[in-house]
Amino acid sequence: MPLHGTGHLFSRRHDKGGCVTKLIIQIPCYNEASDLPRTLAALPRAIPGIDVIEILVIDDGSLDDTAQIARAAGVHHIVHHRANRGLAAAFRSGIDAALRAGADIIVNTDADGQYAGEDIIKIVLPVLNGEADIVIGDRDVAKNAHFGPVKRSLQILGSAIVQRLSQTRVRDAVSGFRAISRDAAKSINITTEFSYTTDMLIQAGRKRLAIHSVPVATNATLRPSRLFKSIPYFIANTGITMARAYTTYNPLRVFVGSGLAIILVGLIPILRFLVAFFSGDGDGHVQSLVLGGALLVLGAVVSVMGVLADLIAANRKLIELNLIHLRRIEETLAMPPVHGPLEDHPFTPERKRA
Repeated sequence: MPLHGTGHLFSRRHDKGGCVTKLIIQIPCYNEASDLPRTLAALPRAIPGIDVIEILVIDDGSLDDTAQIARAAGVHHIVHHRANRGLAAAFRSGIDAALRAGADIIVNTDADGQYAGEDIIKIVLPVLNGEADIVIGDRDVAKNAHFGPVKRSLQILGSAIVQRLSQTRVRDAVSGFRAISRDAAKSINITTEFSYTTDMLIQAGRKRLAIHSVPVATNATLRPSRLFKSIPYFIANTGITMARAYTTYNPLRVFVGSGLAIILVGLIPILRFLVAFFSGDGDGHVQSLVLGGALLVLGAVVSVMGVLADLIAANRKLIELNLIHLRRIEETLAMPPVHGPLEDHPFTPERKRA
């Protein structure tokens, strides 16, 4: 079975003298005491090619017995937030904890049982075989009987916009059912406070990670979403998240494009003044000249802001690279001692291919 993805090594971790591949299934939870047992029971306990499967629950400030139920069910890892911090923060905490626990592949699923547990094998296999860095579970929104017509339309429109912004072919952009390789998880830095789904895809697309979609089944959920209070709220926050993520990774295009658009608009009243001036009626159109000049200056300022933002983005890329190297150093320091020649060790700091 090949272990090498496109541009990223799929690493097998050294544990107790042998190579093991560890999968950690993370479940962000907020007051999920009633649904969590059913979700946990549906998770697979064995997958071909996976040596160790562990479960991680992120208790995002729950007011019920979510953490106690997870502990009683034998969950391997529990991350606790003292207050509710939102889905994006819970996802970030889960990824960090899974990496520290030595996960080679991380699967994120919802606590409400929307996604079928047996489909985890479907989204894991492309990562395990080295074909993808990230795999998204595609719920086939257009035909999904569990979605109402308004939700279907919004999901289709949102996914189309995300595809355009991220330059990917993911049909279900807001699906939270996804598998992530270890290296991909280390390179993704979620900055939004609302939902990680679109932010993560735009980042992954711009970083040229291999992203696949896999059709998955869904179950009917018995409660409304806790992520948003109303559809307008969801649309507004999702739009802000997409715009922010796209601007973060394409500042020059956004700001210079906006600046040029303002300059073009500013040329219209200036041309109007020039036409009137050469017609002998320029005195009555000085306002057009003033307005056009102000727009030209504003457009130039916005364009310069784009150059500065691009330089800041370059520094951010360097910081992200340093963060990845720091995580690798932490992994190296946490490794068991190497016995024998370094080049023969199955998991070296250089990530020697197995």
